[in-house]
Amino acid sequence: MRSLRVVPLLLLLALPVAAAAQAPRVTIHAARLLDGRGGTIPDATVVVQGDRIVDIRSGAGGRADYELGDATLLPGLIDTHVHEAWYFNHQGRLHGRGDGDTAEQSTLSIAGNAWATLMGGFTTVQSPGSPEEKDLRDWIAAGEVPGPRILTSVGQLSNPAMSPDSFRAAVRSLKARGADLIKIFASKSIREGGAQTLSEEQLVAACGEARALGLRTLVHAHSDSAVRAAVMAGCTQVEHGVFAADSTLALMAARGTYFDPQCSLVFRNYLDNRPKYEGIGNYNAEGFAWMEKSIPLAVATAKRAFATKGLKVVYGTDAVAGAHGRNAEDLVCRVQQAGQAPMAALVAATSLAAESLGLGERIGSVRPGYQADLVALDGDPLADITAVRRVRFVMKGGTVFKNVAPAAARPTAAR
Repeated sequence: MRSLRVVPLLLLLALPVAAAAQAPRVTIHAARLLDGRGGTIPDATVVVQGDRIVDIRSGAGGRADYELGDATLLPGLIDTHVHEAWYFNHQGRLHGRGDGDTAEQSTLSIAGNAWATLMGGFTTVQSPGSPEEKDLRDWIAAGEVPGPRILTSVGQLSNPAMSPDSFRAAVRSLKARGADLIKIFASKSIREGGAQTLSEEQLVAACGEARALGLRTLVHAHSDSAVRAAVMAGCTQVEHGVFAADSTLALMAARGTYFDPQCSLVFRNYLDNRPKYEGIGNYNAEGFAWMEKSIPLAVATAKRAFATKGLKVVYGTDAVAGAHGRNAEDLVCRVQQAGQAPMAALVAATSLAAESLGLGERIGSVRPGYQADLVALDGDPLADITAVRRVRFVMKGGTVFKNVAPAAARPTAAR
């Protein structure tokens, strides 16, 4: 009986390959291609079949299905830290429980955030913290809702009163609920000064249990002591790290910890949308003062991180309500204010980000066999990083979601 079951199983496994082989080939041509790993191909054509890239070559080789002219092709961008479930309700305030929004309104608002993110050129995001993101992840993966590929933690761990064993049990519970990763708060919010809240023993328990279960850990940490504790505990990635010392950055590099400092978007977004947040929790006068002070500190930390030899600095914005769709702004900040080379910034948001998610063999690079996640920008971001704001073309998994004419070719409205 066992041998009779093997044949149908093998046939099922072969179906995606057979379907891809039968799908028509689609060609995309642009003036230049950035492959996500630091390489550049001029006059590039990418050939896609089904949901995969099958060939890359220099030269048009005939009429392309998508002729993008003087555009730059690159892998779909990746943001390793967003919050797709955060949105502004119909009262113009940050959505929270009991604000009057129905479940349907919340669902539509969150789906709108996913659409805006995809239209901004981000085909994969990591969205830690909200249970609602699990269904969003699954519906997008099933093709029922358009949006970026999502990885979510489903919930988060933050209670300093929990014992190490309780942390281990909580990690197992999140795994059972379908978490892709574990999100841990090891320090207070920057709006409260960012002091350490969890001990190294607690972090060892949480990160060790996650690792044993095959899960990555994402640790919110602002103070230097909190960052160092997360690194020593063997956690996968540290977020923020505004007060991390140079010696701690070097320790991260030595231990292979991924680091995700934000440059400006999250802070400026809060300040720009202050009336929509103020009065909710720690969004108070002191909190906004901390965020304003944090902008130059964050830029300085990012600059020091980029200068730390061997440190794997990935790209994540912490995009919340008001920032969805503008995820590329920190790329501009990284280059123009923190001094990162444009190519390094783009690699951080493509192949390095994919590696940090454990998806480096599937996405983040333009290579044969990889997922056909491609975006095209008006202009050349190596010469002008603000090109990342001008997304003309978005393909995710072989499906085109956006294809607009270059700005110069669009008709002007009648006056």
